[in-house]
Amino acid sequence: MAILPILEVPDPRLKTISTPVEAFDADLKKLVDDMTETMYAAPGIGLAAIQVGVPKRLLVIDLQEEEGEGGAPVRNPRVFVNPEKIGRAH
Repeated sequence: MAILPILEVPDPRLKTISTPVEAFDADLKKLVDDMTETMYAAPGIGLAAIQVGVPKRLLVIDLQEEEGEGGAPVRNPRVFVNPEKIGRAH
């Protein structure tokens, strides 16, 4: 796994429209692994592929508490492929 550089505003690549993921192959699995490692190293709770310069509809998040019993980090990353917003946010 590798820690990827995170793009920041005003980088114009962040405005690129991401394309749908067509197949969850070995390359995409590696990207997910790298994004997860990058998210934890940042530290953060979520990271979209476009934030690491990859215009794909993919994101990783982990909303778990930082520490479990004995102070060990609790990690439960989730991967979202081709997410869609449904309804309105209130």
